[in-house]
Amino acid sequence: QVQLVESGGGLVQAGGSLRLSCAASGRSFSSYAMSWFRQALGKEREFVATISTSADYTYYADSMKGRFTISRENAKNTVYLQMNSLKPEDTAIYYCAAGRIATAQARAYDYWGQGTQVTVSS
Repeated sequence: QVQLVESGGGLVQAGGSLRLSCAASGRSFSSYAMSWFRQALGKEREFVATISTSADYTYYADSMKGRFTISRENAKNTVYLQMNSLKPEDTAIYYCAAGRIATAQARAYDYWGQGTQVTVSS
Protein backbone atom coordinates (compact mmCIF):
# COMPACT_ATOMS: atom_id res chain seq x y z
CA GLN A 1 0.00 0.00 0.00
CA VAL A 2 1.16 3.52 -0.74
CA GLN A 3 -0.13 7.06 -0.37
CA LEU A 4 0.77 9.57 -3.10
CA VAL A 5 0.78 13.37 -2.81
CA GLU A 6 1.47 15.62 -5.80
CA SER A 7 2.86 19.14 -5.59
CA GLY A 8 4.46 21.78 -7.79
CA GLY A 9 1.54 22.78 -9.97
CA GLY A 10 0.58 26.36 -10.65
CA LEU A 11 0.08 29.06 -13.25
CA VAL A 12 2.74 29.58 -15.89
CA GLN A 13 2.93 31.40 -19.21
CA ALA A 14 3.30 29.51 -22.46
CA GLY A 15 6.92 28.54 -23.01
CA GLY A 16 7.63 28.34 -19.30
CA SER A 17 8.57 25.41 -17.09
CA LEU A 18 7.30 23.61 -14.01
CA ARG A 19 8.55 20.64 -12.03
CA LEU A 20 5.93 18.43 -10.43
CA SER A 21 6.74 16.17 -7.50
CA CYS A 22 4.94 13.11 -6.19
CA ALA A 23 5.86 12.01 -2.67
CA ALA A 24 5.02 8.46 -1.65
CA SER A 25 4.58 6.95 1.77
CA GLY A 26 5.68 3.46 2.78
CA ARG A 27 8.89 1.47 2.47
CA SER A 28 8.13 -0.24 -0.86
CA PHE A 29 8.37 2.74 -3.23
CA SER A 30 11.27 1.20 -5.15
CA SER A 31 9.12 -1.82 -6.04
CA TYR A 32 6.53 0.28 -7.90
CA ALA A 33 6.55 1.58 -11.41
CA MET A 34 5.42 5.22 -11.43
CA SER A 35 3.52 7.23 -14.01
CA TRP A 36 1.98 10.62 -14.62
CA PHE A 37 -1.45 11.13 -16.13
CA ARG A 38 -3.44 14.29 -16.73
CA GLN A 39 -7.05 15.28 -17.22
CA ALA A 40 -8.25 18.54 -18.72
CA LEU A 41 -11.75 19.95 -18.17
CA GLY A 42 -14.25 18.04 -20.25
CA LYS A 43 -11.61 15.57 -21.45
CA GLU A 44 -10.74 11.98 -20.65
CA ARG A 45 -7.73 11.02 -18.57
CA GLU A 46 -4.57 11.02 -20.69
CA PHE A 47 -1.25 9.22 -20.25
CA VAL A 48 1.80 11.47 -19.86
CA ALA A 49 4.88 9.43 -18.88
CA THR A 50 6.00 6.32 -17.04
CA ILE A 51 9.19 5.10 -15.38
CA SER A 52 10.21 1.63 -14.24
CA THR A 53 11.24 0.71 -10.70
CA SER A 54 14.96 1.15 -11.34
CA ALA A 55 14.51 3.98 -13.89
CA ASP A 56 16.07 1.88 -16.65
CA TYR A 57 12.94 2.34 -18.77
CA THR A 58 10.90 5.45 -19.52
CA TYR A 59 8.14 6.09 -22.01
CA TYR A 60 6.31 9.27 -23.01
CA ALA A 61 3.20 10.18 -24.92
CA ASP A 62 4.09 11.68 -28.30
CA SER A 63 2.92 15.18 -27.42
CA MET A 64 5.14 15.20 -24.33
CA LYS A 65 8.27 13.62 -25.82
CA GLY A 66 11.17 16.08 -25.94
CA ARG A 67 9.47 18.53 -23.56
CA PHE A 68 8.78 16.47 -20.43
CA THR A 69 11.16 14.33 -18.38
CA ILE A 70 10.14 11.81 -15.75
CA SER A 71 12.62 10.81 -13.06
CA ARG A 72 12.66 9.26 -9.62
CA GLU A 73 14.71 9.30 -6.42
CA ASN A 74 13.94 6.05 -4.68
CA ALA A 75 15.84 7.04 -1.54
CA LYS A 76 13.44 9.99 -1.18
CA ASN A 77 10.30 8.08 -2.22
CA THR A 78 9.68 10.72 -4.87
CA VAL A 79 8.95 10.82 -8.59
CA TYR A 80 9.25 14.02 -10.64
CA LEU A 81 7.91 15.41 -13.88
CA GLN A 82 9.99 18.22 -15.37
CA MET A 83 7.84 20.12 -17.87
CA ASN A 84 9.48 22.53 -20.32
CA SER A 85 8.15 24.54 -23.26
CA LEU A 86 4.67 24.41 -21.80
CA LYS A 87 1.68 25.05 -24.05
CA PRO A 88 -1.90 26.08 -23.20
CA GLU A 89 -3.01 22.60 -24.23
CA ASP A 90 -0.97 21.23 -21.30
CA THR A 91 -3.47 22.79 -18.89
CA ALA A 92 -4.89 19.97 -16.78
CA ILE A 93 -4.90 18.31 -13.41
CA TYR A 94 -1.81 16.11 -13.22
CA TYR A 95 -1.94 12.85 -11.28
CA CYS A 96 0.79 10.44 -10.28
CA ALA A 97 0.12 6.72 -10.05
CA ALA A 98 1.91 3.63 -8.73
CA GLY A 99 1.60 0.11 -10.09
CA ARG A 100 3.30 -3.20 -10.76
CA ILE A 101 4.52 -2.40 -14.28
CA ALA A 102 5.42 0.68 -16.29
CA THR A 103 2.56 1.05 -18.74
CA ALA A 104 0.40 3.72 -20.35
CA GLN A 105 -2.77 1.86 -19.33
CA ALA A 106 -4.41 3.69 -16.43
CA ARG A 107 -6.29 0.60 -15.28
CA ALA A 108 -2.98 -1.10 -14.43
CA TYR A 109 -2.25 1.29 -11.56
CA ASP A 110 -3.29 0.51 -8.02
CA TYR A 111 -2.65 3.84 -6.30
CA TRP A 112 -3.36 7.43 -7.32
CA GLY A 113 -2.65 10.84 -5.88
CA GLN A 114 -5.20 13.64 -5.56
CA GLY A 115 -3.69 15.65 -8.39
CA THR A 116 -2.12 19.08 -8.83
CA GLN A 117 -3.45 21.78 -11.16
CA VAL A 118 -1.26 23.06 -13.99
CA THR A 119 -2.53 26.09 -15.89
CA VAL A 120 -0.65 27.44 -18.91
CA SER A 121 -1.70 30.85 -20.19
CA SER A 122 -1.16 32.16 -23.71
